[in-house]
Amino acid sequence: MTRDDLTAKLRRVLALMRKESFQIVRDPSSIALGVVMPVVLILLFGYGLSLDVKNVPVAVVIENPAPLATDAAAGFRLSPYFDAHIMTSMKEAEKLMLERKVDGIVRLRSNFSRDLSLGDAQVQILVHGADANRARIIEAYAQGAMAQWAARRQAQVESVAGGPVGVVSRLWFNEANDSHYFLVPGLIVLVITLIGAFLTTMVVAREWERGTLEALFVTPMRTDEFLLGKTLPYFLLGMIGLGLCFLASRFMFGVPFRGSIWLFAGISTLYLMIALGIGLLISSAVKSQFVASQLTMVVTFLPAMMLSGFIFDLRSMPAAVRAITYVLPARYFVALLQTVFLAGNVWSVVLPDTAILGAMVIVLLVLSRRVTRKKLA
Repeated sequence: MTRDDLTAKLRRVLALMRKESFQIVRDPSSIALGVVMPVVLILLFGYGLSLDVKNVPVAVVIENPAPLATDAAAGFRLSPYFDAHIMTSMKEAEKLMLERKVDGIVRLRSNFSRDLSLGDAQVQILVHGADANRARIIEAYAQGAMAQWAARRQAQVESVAGGPVGVVSRLWFNEANDSHYFLVPGLIVLVITLIGAFLTTMVVAREWERGTLEALFVTPMRTDEFLLGKTLPYFLLGMIGLGLCFLASRFMFGVPFRGSIWLFAGISTLYLMIALGIGLLISSAVKSQFVASQLTMVVTFLPAMMLSGFIFDLRSMPAAVRAITYVLPARYFVALLQTVFLAGNVWSVVLPDTAILGAMVIVLLVLSRRVTRKKLA
């Protein structure tokens, strides 16, 4: 390729980029999708979606208000995880459970103090099981509250030398035990998937519907120039949305960032190219904007939410469903972001997943070029 050919090629790409940029400016919905929507989505999901259970209404039934039973109940009253309602009637507590005014019942029987002195005390914990996951968390929190009270009491009545072995536990990569630490990186994946695919999913379909694509048939513009000129303005818009998501994760939700900012930018660029490529591929293959948008939702957003490991653990899924997740780019981007944010540059995770994303970019570019060439030929 001569220098004149390269100059002409660059001129055609810049002209199409300028035309597409004017289209973005004239259509505020594109700016809203690329800039406003990421902030709105990460705020809504970030503040609205949480797997932490706090202020759980529970009924603490003290059938005999002896000092030991009252002291045990104080652990629930002072805990930030519970909103304890102290009462003496089990029937009243069961009524509150049926009316969903409380999610659990902690029952200290009338002989609790006596059995405790004999070393055989039991505490009954009843949890509403409509939400199985929430019920397990509440049950674990209640058991933990009682275990902490028992440990404090044992420390008071026994000497250090004769006491039990202490257990010191620590959560790696999430010392605060805050679900936002792994949810927010997943939210970035979800937002970038949505805005990246939808920014380009109607680019070519819109040209077909408006009848303006035929004008390109008589120009010397080639397929790769067409794809590059169409994609770059939306890529820049998507990177702005990505930057806003990163700032929100760090300064609004306080998620730690232990990796390299350049690594984060590199893998995010790869994934944004994949999202844009999927949208462009669908847009080139489907001539209807409505059909293109619906197909993009099914192909990108829903799998990214349900099958990427963002919310549900992939290891607990059936083998057949888990096999499907290996072809989803969101699966690898979720693992990469959670690793870079919480653990740092763990190359044994970063390199294989990044290589897979890079291969997906190449495949999508080849497919988009072939599909678009057929349309323009």
